[in-house]
Amino acid sequence: MAQSKPAISPWGGAVAGATGAVIANALVYPLDIVKTRLQVQVKPSGDKSDSSSDEVHYTSTWNAISRIVAEEGLQGLYAGMNGSLVGVASTNFAYFYWYTVARALYTKSAGPSASAPSTAIELSLGAAAGALAQLFTIPVAVVTTRQQTAAKADRKGLFATAQEVIEGPDGVSGLWRGLKASLVLVVNPAITYGAYERLKDVFFHGKTKLQPWEAFALGAMSKALATIVTQPLIVAKVGLQSKPPPARKGKPFGSFIEVMRFIIEHEGVLGLFKGMGPQILKGLLVQGILMMTKEKVELLYVLFMRYLAKSLSLSRARGAIAASSAAGLAKNATLVAPLVKS
Repeated sequence: MAQSKPAISPWGGAVAGATGAVIANALVYPLDIVKTRLQVQVKPSGDKSDSSSDEVHYTSTWNAISRIVAEEGLQGLYAGMNGSLVGVASTNFAYFYWYTVARALYTKSAGPSASAPSTAIELSLGAAAGALAQLFTIPVAVVTTRQQTAAKADRKGLFATAQEVIEGPDGVSGLWRGLKASLVLVVNPAITYGAYERLKDVFFHGKTKLQPWEAFALGAMSKALATIVTQPLIVAKVGLQSKPPPARKGKPFGSFIEVMRFIIEHEGVLGLFKGMGPQILKGLLVQGILMMTKEKVELLYVLFMRYLAKSLSLSRARGAIAASSAAGLAKNATLVAPLVKS
């Protein structure tokens, strides 16, 4: 009989998810900064009078990596990493915490005899948890995007960058720029899951148990499709959270629709899909490493909590024995005392 997966508390799920996400994102961080810079840049028009033509422009992922290393050194590939990992940890902690809480509440309300949640319910729970996570953690993403896209000479620390955002035209609300796009982007997992099930039916119709390589291939294709569908929103969100391009003369974008219109006007429709290569590669690597690491951390968490509970139980038992022994000695001393006096 297969052993069921041990139950884990919301805090345990949150710690495991945040740990896995930090490890995964730390390993692929250079891809993150490259895709961000590719997404925020504006293609030069060739007009010398256009101030944006003086900006650095990368032609590909490898071109971006090589030029960043040449101009800023290897540390340039890790600009803003501390803030990014803080954001990743907080976002994933919040997501997995609220997801575990929401799922536990649903299971409790459905009753012990109810079947497993349907696909629609799972996606709804995930979307709700994702929305809550974004609401509380997007300020860190805004600050990190500013750090990643700033020139080396203009780059500041986490708190100094946050202060710069607050001192901007939007004030404190500037820390929540791109929130609407982020909330819409919670559909990305839904698209990924739906595409996975559809592709499974197309390529492996009637097959109930897939080989690891088959599941990986389907996961990669479904994640790629979800990224292609949502890439314009991803690019627009980065545009909202970074400094406005020189062509805007310091005027920030008002909405992600405005960002999209600006990109189409200056670069055409394909500009909405810039940075898609490193975006897909990063998504695949992070998803795989995150889930693999999360499973291990969850197991370690369960084992640690069991060890802690056992240690506390033994400690209480020893305390009870010691108290009992002390009481016995005190009683014996009371009985012996009159005999000694006599």
